[in-house]
Amino acid sequence: MTQKRALVVRGGWEGHEPVKATELFLPFLRDNGYVVRVEESTDVYADTAEMAGTDLVVQCVTMSEITSEQLAGLSSAVVAGTGFTGWHGGIADSFRACADYLHLVGGQFASHPGKEPCERRGEAADNFLPHTIAFTEAGREHPVTAGLADFELDTEQYWVLHDDLIDVLATTTHPARPWQPWHRPVTSPAVWTRRWGAGRIVVTTPGHSVDVLENPTVRTIIERGMLWATRTASAS
Repeated sequence: MTQKRALVVRGGWEGHEPVKATELFLPFLRDNGYVVRVEESTDVYADTAEMAGTDLVVQCVTMSEITSEQLAGLSSAVVAGTGFTGWHGGIADSFRACADYLHLVGGQFASHPGKEPCERRGEAADNFLPHTIAFTEAGREHPVTAGLADFELDTEQYWVLHDDLIDVLATTTHPARPWQPWHRPVTSPAVWTRRWGAGRIVVTTPGHSVDVLENPTVRTIIERGMLWATRTASAS
């Protein structure tokens, strides 16, 4: 059996601890037979030969910028069958100024609503709210999320702008609180997949910090997502 090749690309905003976060998953990839290459920038996306031989890209790059050549290399690889996955801002808040990247991924972080203003202390926890991640009917059957139960988190709750080409496996609902400007609850996708050409994409929005990634359900979703997104024989 031919070994699978995984490319882990990390960088961007240090607040999401891209090195510690990705290191958490390297043993899983290796234990599942992947040859893993780790890159500290998106320059590798412009390497046509490297991308053509990559079966899975795991990206953890919050904000930052991407060149047109790098984006073209990533997009072409996905269209040809390379899987693409990641979590939180490392995939859903990457390259905000690049419309073609947003088109590839299908959803973009817009906000993480915070606590009541009188409770805020000027720290990251100001944006931590207790919330539920609820699986959809599709999610209860999909290989990435089948058999998992709805669960609670107390961390950033992503509000995501998205299109309807994504397949939503789990959602989270933002209530209409008195200090917020919206007037009714808003439900956002929390986990989704997307087919793009011959490629598969999996986005998991929980994952602000390593402790969230270590949540058993979050970790299971991310690890299953890696396996599911990986290039299939039909895309080779």
